[in-house]
Amino acid sequence: MKILVAGGAGYLGSVLIPKLLERGYKVDVVDLFWFGNQLPRQAGVLNKDIFHLSVEDLEPYDEVIFLAGLSNDPMAEYSPSQNFIFNAAAPAYLGYIAKMAGVKRYIYASSCSVYGYTENKLYDETCLASSSYPYGISKLQGEQAVIQLIDKDFSVISLRKGTISGYSPRMRLDLIINTMFKSAMKDRTINVNNPSIWRPILSIDDAATAYIRAIEANQEISGIFNIASGNYTVGEVGDLVKSAVEERSSVRVNLAIKHVQDFRNYKVSTEKAANVLSFHPQGNVKSIVYSLIDNMEKFKDWDNPKYSNIQVFRNIENTIERPALVGAA
Repeated sequence: MKILVAGGAGYLGSVLIPKLLERGYKVDVVDLFWFGNQLPRQAGVLNKDIFHLSVEDLEPYDEVIFLAGLSNDPMAEYSPSQNFIFNAAAPAYLGYIAKMAGVKRYIYASSCSVYGYTENKLYDETCLASSSYPYGISKLQGEQAVIQLIDKDFSVISLRKGTISGYSPRMRLDLIINTMFKSAMKDRTINVNNPSIWRPILSIDDAATAYIRAIEANQEISGIFNIASGNYTVGEVGDLVKSAVEERSSVRVNLAIKHVQDFRNYKVSTEKAANVLSFHPQGNVKSIVYSLIDNMEKFKDWDNPKYSNIQVFRNIENTIERPALVGAA
């Protein structure tokens, strides 16, 4: 099987691509490498804007995965206009030409952010998605655009992922657990802005596994799937990061608990992914922290701007009129 991964040189792609190659897949990555290239040499590379891809470019592929786009709320709120182009228009266009090219399956990187602020219950894929923020809105628009392309010859799977954290060769320190870990090691303090709000947390290894399960699912399977390692309050995440750091190092960590209002609050059921895709997560907050500790020497220049997506994005905006539309998350 031959797979094209759009945005595959980013945080998740740099973990996923080696796993796909190990399973014997032929993999090409289309990306503009904003964050460099940490991919195995066996991966093919197309340095190209998504909107410059044609139907003919996609004809060699059996499956296409969309990992590109702007990756979180701060980036979306910094540039709402670019957010809607990257996260809504780009996946819709790529899905459309993939179907025209005869690709058999399209896998879209959605987000649990589409749920916005929820009641105190587990949300499954039938629950109303009602985000009022640019990131969640754009991810839902991209999802709706590609889901409507489904037919008997074209499978579409949308993975609504929780907040990913953990070590990647293309490291990020602007994600909840990674950020807390950085603060614990650098400042000996973890800031918890609102301990009561809920977040579905996803280890990066579980995220890669979810994509493998989607790639290898029966061709008749399509639909939307929540993907998470578990649901936690932000206060509990802070406690678990503190505990894991203190267990594995000589560092003693303080907690700074605040009560900043946050209108993003959600916890999700992953039962459908378990029953249909056979997705059974293995990670948790402590295992994520342990992976960060084990790999810390590779990214302990804590304030390097390349570990923050929004800092890289600002630099790109300062150098070109409009960022090209395939930057990986």
